[in-house]
Amino acid sequence: MANQLWQRRLLGDQAYEPVWHAMQAYTDSRGEDSRDELWFLEHQAVFTQGQAGKAEHILMPGDIPVVQVDRGGQVTYHGPGQLVGYVLIDLRRRGIGIRDLVTAIEESIVELLADLGLPAHPRADAPGVYVESGAKIAQLGLRVRKGCTFHGLSLNVEMDLSVFQRINPCGHIGMEVTDMHSQLGRLPSRENLMDTLAAALARRLGYDSAPILAENDLPESRVEEP
Repeated sequence: MANQLWQRRLLGDQAYEPVWHAMQAYTDSRGEDSRDELWFLEHQAVFTQGQAGKAEHILMPGDIPVVQVDRGGQVTYHGPGQLVGYVLIDLRRRGIGIRDLVTAIEESIVELLADLGLPAHPRADAPGVYVESGAKIAQLGLRVRKGCTFHGLSLNVEMDLSVFQRINPCGHIGMEVTDMHSQLGRLPSRENLMDTLAAALARRLGYDSAPILAENDLPESRVEEP
């Protein structure tokens, strides 16, 4: 089969739970020839609590729903102005481990930000990407099932950062959170961000390319090869 990381770009603000369940269904129905995919989208406002999440890190959710999910990590926020990328790949077929994937995602985000003139770095003690002040600009959370991954990354582009005061982001009390607009004062188009991030991640994971799928919707439970 072709050595490609297929991009699926979901249009509009997506409710969280249908996308989550679509990721589960796609992972559970995968076969030897199933495509590796990268889903880009933006979510409606939601807090998601990981499997090891502690209730005390959800401070005052207010009118934002809290969803208990099956990824690793603690509580995080998804919402308008944030680019989410869900990484649905077969680790065994690629011959890599989960730590390799985490590193590839973090380094791809660092590369994207560096190209825009914003220095950033990962942290060994807390997955994600951070700017030089220590503020977090991108979050990571993954799940592996049958040797395949789902969930992924979220990059804060231009959003209402006050919502992060309603939680201890990723379980870290007092962690500062920032976005690209606050740091740069200017932004490339979403298409440019997706193009650059997909190309960087595909290169680090050894794919030949990252083409965009024609369909702009959630997949069926089993996706046919193009």
